[in-house]
This record gives sequence, structure tokens and C-alpha cells, in this order.
Amino acid sequence: MADKQMESRILQAVEIAKNTGKVRIGTNEATKQVERGAAKLIVIAEDVNPKEVVMHLPPLCSEKKIPLVQVSSKQDLGRAVGINVPTAAVAILETGEARKEVEDIAKSAK
Repeated sequence: MADKQMESRILQAVEIAKNTGKVRIGTNEATKQVERGAAKLIVIAEDVNPKEVVMHLPPLCSEKKIPLVQVSSKQDLGRAVGINVPTAAVAILETGEARKEVEDIAKSAK
């Protein structure tokens, strides 16, 4: 799990990617993008209950060599992608103007 400063950078990168790039929202969509190898970064929430909802993503991302990071709150993750409901996972497909930030986050995730 990321510290507060890193978490803030992750959420900001997700928001910028949503506005200028392309993201997919939700566990099912994130899983599809990882399986296709299309995701640049996967962000999952730590407070997902039950954990089984997202527990398949870390090994899948590892297998496909896609960086994965965690944030503490699914509510904050939902807000970052512009929806008013919590979301367990987000896949960034096209980084848009957040390219540099996403690359830095991906490097620190490895």
C-alpha cells in the first residue's frame, strides 16, 4: 500500500488520465484490460470487502507484467475517476497528459 503522498499522486494521475486519456472503471473491466495486455497501470482499493473481489488482480498483473498499485479508499478512487460511487479497481489504458506521472508510479510499483 502507498503512503499518503504517493496515494495522492496516484489519485491525481488517475484523474488526469480520465480527463485526457482513457480509463476503465471496475474490477471486471480492469481484469479484461489486464488479460488483453492493454492496461498501463492498475489501481485497486485496499478497503474492498470481501477481498476476493480483487485478489485475482495482483497475480494476473504480475503474470502480464503490468504495474499494480493500491490506494486506501474505494470512495476516493471512485471520485478520482469522476463517479459518485466507490469503485474497487481502475485500469489506465491511455495516460494522456499523465504519462510522466504514470511512468513514475509504475517504476515505484516494481
